[in-house]
Amino acid sequence: MIPTQVTMIPLFVIMNNLGLINTYPSVILPSLFRAFAVFMLVQQMRGIPNDYIEAAELDGAGLFRIYRTVVLPLSGSAIATLTITTFMESWNDYLWPLLMLNDKNKMTLTLALNSLNGQYGTEYNILMAGSLLSMIPIVVIYALAQKYFKEGLMAGGVKG
Repeated sequence: MIPTQVTMIPLFVIMNNLGLINTYPSVILPSLFRAFAVFMLVQQMRGIPNDYIEAAELDGAGLFRIYRTVVLPLSGSAIATLTITTFMESWNDYLWPLLMLNDKNKMTLTLALNSLNGQYGTEYNILMAGSLLSMIPIVVIYALAQKYFKEGLMAGGVKG
């Protein structure tokens, strides 16, 4: 429940100490570990009936096999929902890539679109075309995974 802006300075120091400034991993790694993802997956996995896990134990499955064959398939909709929301958040992120990337060749699409705004003028036709193109991946991914996204949101609101 901590705003992203509060964690930026410690994350910047960590990325600097790791030597990852001006690299793509410095932009990607922080988006892989989200507190909301942990919270949502814990809630989803607590909702899985223990009968499934006990049946797998009786069949002789170990801890990792139970996780791989029982828990992960039952958590598919929650994982799909997290994947979609994390991708959308990372795709539209402006501030973190602005802090991490200083090379114009490594700019993300949101930074490149912002660079089209000139000091004395803006070519709105190019800016709007770029904005439209930047929306295409999000619309396509959402359209393909809409079913899982709805299931994941509904699964979190149903008490068992």
